[in-house]
Amino acid sequence: MNLAELTTLRLGGPAGQILEAADEQRLVDAVAIADQAGDPALIVAGGSNLVIADEGFPGTVILVRSRGISVDADACSGAMVTVQAGENWDDFVAHAIGQGWVGIEALSGVPGSVGATPIQNVGAYGQDVSQTIASVRTYDRVESKIRTFAAADCGFSYRHSRFKAEPRRYVVLSVTYQFALGDLSAPVAYAELARTLGVEVGERAPAAAVRDAVLGLRSGKGMVLDADDHDTWSAGSFFTNPILSPELAASLPADAPRYYQPDGTVKTSAAWLIERAGFARGYGDGPAKLSTKHTLALTNRGGATTEDLLDLARKIRTAVEAEFGITLVNEPVLVRCDL
Repeated sequence: MNLAELTTLRLGGPAGQILEAADEQRLVDAVAIADQAGDPALIVAGGSNLVIADEGFPGTVILVRSRGISVDADACSGAMVTVQAGENWDDFVAHAIGQGWVGIEALSGVPGSVGATPIQNVGAYGQDVSQTIASVRTYDRVESKIRTFAAADCGFSYRHSRFKAEPRRYVVLSVTYQFALGDLSAPVAYAELARTLGVEVGERAPAAAVRDAVLGLRSGKGMVLDADDHDTWSAGSFFTNPILSPELAASLPADAPRYYQPDGTVKTSAAWLIERAGFARGYGDGPAKLSTKHTLALTNRGGATTEDLLDLARKIRTAVEAEFGITLVNEPVLVRCDL
């Protein structure tokens, strides 16, 4: 099997072998056996955040297919919900809203699995998963044992965690979330979403309405998976929004977006930088192009290779660095390839 069949980019060469782990124990056993044999292992769930080389992966590809949601809820403390790593993330968001679990409604439409969310500290529209994660259960490949990390020990920051910092060490087995209970969303923190909902930033709205609004916004940007829409043949946002020193932020043009952070750093918009460096929506003359809906998504228009996509990414990164002195950082994980 070509790994292109397992990724939202539809890119990637053949696998050495593929194993399916239907539950936590099988996942731990598969990883442990590969590690003991010195066999490289690639853990794949939703495949929405992977860029895999055209040459493929010569080791063992382990598919995370574990399922299950367990709940401990009461009206005082809210709901503690433990979700197996292989559960589909957006299905879980929809389920949470239906159950009156508050805090992830703005993360509707994000592709991939539950187990991937703490690794990237997945976020969108003013929410990220670190706001609701209580703990993460993992298999530690270095110590060959199960380890559970409280949220405070996960090293969460913007699109980062201790699991991303040591990508070959931890396999996420399940994630426990702590939710408030209710029909209203968490305070809406993103201006575009607030405008769409007709509320002020900081106000609440019905959680179901927030989901509908987010899905509409994401669809308009090609960020909701659709097999018939090549704008969604992507890994989502390919570059993270840069976090800058105050000095570097001050050197940007006056109209550059600036979001001041509590630690004194300044976040700016990768999409703005890309557009100002000369790359419009739909840019590209080959089978890998920028999305026609959003300049942060690099897409496979059908027939692209991984190297086609990476060539486009390199061109964009080089131009932004030359124009602004900022090096864009890729958000998806690169497997046996690099920029």
